[in-house]
Amino acid sequence: MAAPTATVDLSAALITAPVPISHWLAILPVAHCITLGAVLLMLRGYPRLQAWLAIPGLAALALIDAALLAKVAADGPLTMVMGRWLPPFGIAFTVDLFGALMAFTAALAALAGGLYALADIGESGRRYGFFPLLMLLMAGVTGAFLTGDIFNLYVWFEVLLISSFGLIILGSEREQIDGALKYAVLNLIATTLFLVGVGILYAAFGTLNMADIAAKAGDLRGTAPLMTLASLFLLAFGMKAAAFPVNFWLPAAYHTPRIVVSALFAGLLTKVGIYALIRVMVMLLPMERQELSLVIAIAAAATIVVGALGALAENDIRRLFGYVVISGIGNMLAGVALGGLGGISGAVFYALHSMVLMTALYLAAGEIARRGGGFSLSALGGLYRQSGGFTALSLVLFLAACGLPPFSGFWPKVILVKASLDLGAWWLAASILVGGFLTTIAFGRLFLLAYWRPAAIELTPSGPRWRTGLPLAALTALVVGFGILPEQLLALSQSAAAGLADPQAYLHSVFPEGRAP
Repeated sequence: MAAPTATVDLSAALITAPVPISHWLAILPVAHCITLGAVLLMLRGYPRLQAWLAIPGLAALALIDAALLAKVAADGPLTMVMGRWLPPFGIAFTVDLFGALMAFTAALAALAGGLYALADIGESGRRYGFFPLLMLLMAGVTGAFLTGDIFNLYVWFEVLLISSFGLIILGSEREQIDGALKYAVLNLIATTLFLVGVGILYAAFGTLNMADIAAKAGDLRGTAPLMTLASLFLLAFGMKAAAFPVNFWLPAAYHTPRIVVSALFAGLLTKVGIYALIRVMVMLLPMERQELSLVIAIAAAATIVVGALGALAENDIRRLFGYVVISGIGNMLAGVALGGLGGISGAVFYALHSMVLMTALYLAAGEIARRGGGFSLSALGGLYRQSGGFTALSLVLFLAACGLPPFSGFWPKVILVKASLDLGAWWLAASILVGGFLTTIAFGRLFLLAYWRPAAIELTPSGPRWRTGLPLAALTALVVGFGILPEQLLALSQSAAAGLADPQAYLHSVFPEGRAP
């Protein structure tokens, strides 16, 4: 809890009026995940019961997040404070449209992953805690999206990291331990940098509440080391998001765990890093973001191109998709660098698209391995002859990942390219287009080798399984829906970007009667 910077009457900082019931929605998703995770942990001796409690629990999380999103979209940002202490003295959960959108999309991806896990995670994996760890992972991810306190953003990062360590080594194979080590070292370095930044920020501002920081930043710009803070946060969150040049840990780690774990990591974890970067650089330190915009843009262009080239060079489908994740991070970084309504809305739209798409791509990789016998492009073939339906579904996902119409990846790229050209950053627009072109070649190669090429050996026909087919089909439907009917998501992304650029509604939600002294 942040300490006050001046002598005040603390009794006046206590809430005396009853908290509206609707405000409990701000913390209900996190409380739900932690409670269900604890219950599932107590049921570790009943693996079947664990699974059938976790799936309704994930569905309930999606419904709670949907209600929260509807509330915020209708009435504006929502704040719930802990311990009846008013901010900045107490810890607050403050949910704006950006956080609510990210939390709801994450819940949909987690529900799809949970359904897929019914087939992918056996009894041994369940006994070792897959479903409790999944719920704790969602507690960390959701808490990061909903918190209004920057130190608690660090706490939720720690929660999701601890649970992700457990998930990545589920099975205790040598390759998993090696991948977990690389994953842990870089993420712990990033966490340390984040914590150092939080310490400097508290020394400068005397508060950890994000709304209070946003309100005070203008007054302290001449005295506080804000550029140092912005640089530290950029490096820390860039490492967590796997941006160039600190991206090498991702393709070395994401191919090692069970495929459903890889899907959840690719869909959710890097997006928490991007979310934190947008929240801090756009809402809290906008002038510093502007001064660092060229550095961010160069990192974005390099991330896009390096990711696409890495995808071209890979033979393992899981590693190929890891580089696609990296290239997508570059597109979101480009939006951060551009700023303005166009750049930020493009980054938000791309983040939502990527959460759904990357989860679906890794689940599709699991189906490729099940039908074709492995993940190596050298050995795969004949998938088209085995299943025309699965081939069509895969093709939709591949085209969406390349940013081709009429699928969800097309629109955010259009927004980002237009925003780049409007600012005269033609080279950034070119990097986005070149990255899409190289990614198209990489996925064309994958499709020709794994689907169109005849199989080296005769494959045994493998029919669909609802536990794997249903979540994959549902996520693909979202990819198609976002592409064909983008107006609503585009409007929400623009509103979220406007709320970040002008956070007055966010500040009013935290301090309804003006900023505290």
